[in-house]
Amino acid sequence: MKKFFKFVLTFILMGNAFASISSEVFAEEKPAVTVSSSFLYDMVQNLAGDLVSTEMIIPTGEDPHLYEARPQDLQKIKSADLVLYHGLHFEGKMSDILEPIGVAVTEDFDPNVVGVMDSSSGVAVDPHFWFDIELYQEATQKAAEALIELLPDQEDTITKNLEDYSNQLKDLDKEVEEKIASIPEDSRYLITPHDAFNYFSRAYNIPVRAPQGVTTDSEVSNKDIDDTVDFIVEKKIKAIFAETTTDPARMEKLKEAAAAKGFEVKVIRGEGQELFSDSLAPEGKEGDKYIEMVRHNVDLIVNNLK
Repeated sequence: MKKFFKFVLTFILMGNAFASISSEVFAEEKPAVTVSSSFLYDMVQNLAGDLVSTEMIIPTGEDPHLYEARPQDLQKIKSADLVLYHGLHFEGKMSDILEPIGVAVTEDFDPNVVGVMDSSSGVAVDPHFWFDIELYQEATQKAAEALIELLPDQEDTITKNLEDYSNQLKDLDKEVEEKIASIPEDSRYLITPHDAFNYFSRAYNIPVRAPQGVTTDSEVSNKDIDDTVDFIVEKKIKAIFAETTTDPARMEKLKEAAAAKGFEVKVIRGEGQELFSDSLAPEGKEGDKYIEMVRHNVDLIVNNLK
C-alpha cells in the first residue's frame, strides 16, 4: 500500500512539474510576424521588440528586385500571424504572393508622391520611400496599426514605442537636411548605379542621376550611360558612389568613360564605403539599423562631395 501511495505521489508531483513547464512554454509563445526586408525587420523591432517573434524573407545584402521566394520563405509566410511588406513593387517577383495576405506599409501613401518620371518608359513607381524620412514615418505608423491589431493588449506599449521612434526620426530628418545643405550647391550632385535616391533628392534638394532606372532588373542602355557621363563631366562631379547591393563595376565604367573625355572622377567603393540602397547591413555591422544606415549614407555623401 505504501508503494502505491508513493507511486501516486510521484505521479502527481511529476504531473505538476510537467504542467508548470508546459505553462511556461505556452506563456513564452509569441505571435509570429514575417517581414519582407531588413528595413521592416528594424521597424518591427523598434515598435514591438520582444513582444513578437520576427522573421525576415529577403536576406540583408541581397537585391530585392531580383529575389525569388524559396520554400523556407513560403513557410515563414504561411506560419505568420502577420505579414508586413513594402508594396510599390519593391518585392518584385514575390508581390503576387504577399499582396493577398500581407499588409503593405505604403498602403495609405498618396499616389502622387510615389511616381517618378522615366525618360524611356514615362511614369514609373518608385519603391524607395525610406529615403524620405517623413514617408518612412508614415510607413512606421501603418506598421504600428497592424501590430496593435495583432496585439490589442499591448496597444499602450506599441503606441509609446511609436512616439519615441517618431521623435528620433524627426531629429534625424533635421540632421540630414543640415548636413546636405552644407555641401556647396555647385558640388551637390549624387551619382549612383540605379535610381534609388529620388525621394532623397526631393526631400533634401540634391539632384540625383543614375544610368539605370528605379529597379535593377531594367536594362542599362548605352544612351543612359553616355548621358550620365556627360553630366559628370559637365558638372565636374568629384565623386560617384557604388551601392552595397549592385555591381561596383558599373561605376568604374562611368569613371573610365569620363577619363576618356579628359575628366577624373573618384569612385567611392569598398567595404564600409558604399551607399546602402535596397538593404540594411548584416546584423552587427555599421548600418544594420535604419537610423544608422541613413547617417552612414549622408556622412559618406557629404565627406566626398563637400
